[in-house]
Amino acid sequence: MTEPDRPHHHGNLRQALIDAGLALLTEGGRAALTLRQTAARAGVSHAAPAHHFDGLPGLLTAIAAEAFARFTIAMTAARDASGSDAFARLDGICAGYLTFAKTHAGLFDLMFNAPDVNHADPVLQANGQSAYLVLRAACQPFATPTRPPAEVETAVWSLVHGFALLRFTSQPQSTRPYSGIPEFSHLLRNLVR
Repeated sequence: MTEPDRPHHHGNLRQALIDAGLALLTEGGRAALTLRQTAARAGVSHAAPAHHFDGLPGLLTAIAAEAFARFTIAMTAARDASGSDAFARLDGICAGYLTFAKTHAGLFDLMFNAPDVNHADPVLQANGQSAYLVLRAACQPFATPTRPPAEVETAVWSLVHGFALLRFTSQPQSTRPYSGIPEFSHLLRNLVR
């Protein structure tokens, strides 16, 4: 059982532990993240995380929820910098998606691939839904009577997520069975045309 946020010499120990976990993930991926390492990074005893999280899965879930909030910010900032054209805004959101995947590979992996994350957590669900709604709204102008909104959203999400996995995987470029991945914007334009 976790306790609600309590004041701490950091200001908020729960958030300090999440921030420490985020830093560990950024530096070394999921393998670098343990409760002990997180506590040490936050400058507290190794028992401190137990007061705020239900073991490592609880911490991972809280970090994933925070990562989705940051992911949403990255996508909306890229959208807002893209102008008012519908395609430019969708392309901007996708650029924010891809930049986040590239620059925060450990978080991206945690958000979408970690088996220990509790995907039923209400905060994680809300933050994940917020991220998806950004993409959904940008896909709306490309729906037609023969191409329903859900179909467009799924196609765009599949393209951007698949592109992120293909482009930013840890597999060395020289060992990939494919080469010459086209520019994302070109693929997206062909998809929504």
